Amino acid sequence: MPEQHQDGPTRAPAPVHLPPATPPRNHGHTVAAWVTVSAVLVGAVVAAAGVVAAQPWLAWTGLGVAVLGLVVGGVLRKAGLGQPAPSGPTRSGDDVAGSRADARPDEKEQA
Repeated sequence: MPEQHQDGPTRAPAPVHLPPATPPRNHGHTVAAWVTVSAVLVGAVVAAAGVVAAQPWLAWTGLGVAVLGLVVGGVLRKAGLGQPAPSGPTRSGDDVAGSRADARPDEKEQA
């Protein structure tokens, strides 16, 4: 029987769940991130001005600028100007069901 204290029985400490590797420390301070956020912000302001001014062409232009900013940010990330991919093994919970080795056969077919 476990040793009894005034506060109740003693318990083993809870397991600690840590990530397998330290993530990059730039927190998105990359060229791709700055360009994407800036373009989307400008597009949102232009679209909002178009809505307030009741000018549909200006609202659609702002939306187009925001979408273009997302595309340009993705291209810059693919070109290597974004946050680097994590190195080392990834946690199994982060994997897609179709790519996990321990997935059941019916899960692989659905992915």
